[in-house]
Amino acid sequence: MLFNAYLEELTIKHLILINPNSNSDVTAAMVEQAQAVLGNSVRVIGKTNAQAPPLLASPADMQLAEQGVLQLGLQAEQVLRHLGQNGVIMVAAFSDPGLAELREQVSVPVLGIGESVLQEAASDKRRFGIVTITPDADLLASFTTRVDELGMGEQYCGARVTQGDAQTLLAHSELLDKALTVAINALLSEGAKAIILGGGPLSAAAERLQPQFNAALLNPVAVTAKAAYRGELTLWN
Repeated sequence: MLFNAYLEELTIKHLILINPNSNSDVTAAMVEQAQAVLGNSVRVIGKTNAQAPPLLASPADMQLAEQGVLQLGLQAEQVLRHLGQNGVIMVAAFSDPGLAELREQVSVPVLGIGESVLQEAASDKRRFGIVTITPDADLLASFTTRVDELGMGEQYCGARVTQGDAQTLLAHSELLDKALTVAINALLSEGAKAIILGGGPLSAAAERLQPQFNAALLNPVAVTAKAAYRGELTLWN
């Protein structure tokens, strides 16, 4: 019986979710969301980057997070090798800090929630926009740069920032949902057909608010988990 359980353990697919910020509650929430998408066929393991702030609100924060993401990613590869490389790594912050560097240094597939959700938003030539709670001008400019690099500039309606302190909004879901609704409606009035909730901590809000809107509200964590499940990059081979 124990031997059979061991064999089963080796064949279970794994997704190691790296939260680039240091908020372990956010890590747990994102793991729960990814697990709900993937079901029992995949085991989701969360890792929190203790080397970064609890909220990544600027390009400087993203740069600070990169080294921790890389370290956690290298550790994750070792875990997956022990399990027969039967897994995928997810970098779960919208700006994908450390994604490119990690891909260069590991042999297992690595997905970034920013890259994945932008590709989903722009599918079928849809117009789309981004809603975020972080008002840093350089961070917002980086969104435009990323969109242009991916060849989606003509479809991009821009980003809208919620009103109110980001940490306060994250601590009170009712306030967060009201602020997000205002920003979402602003993008819809400009013709957006899909709205990205830009940030791992906002993923759950996308699920809560979706019934209020006909346009797609995209949860970056769920979108990336679905991409992994579909095996678009020949994952889990």
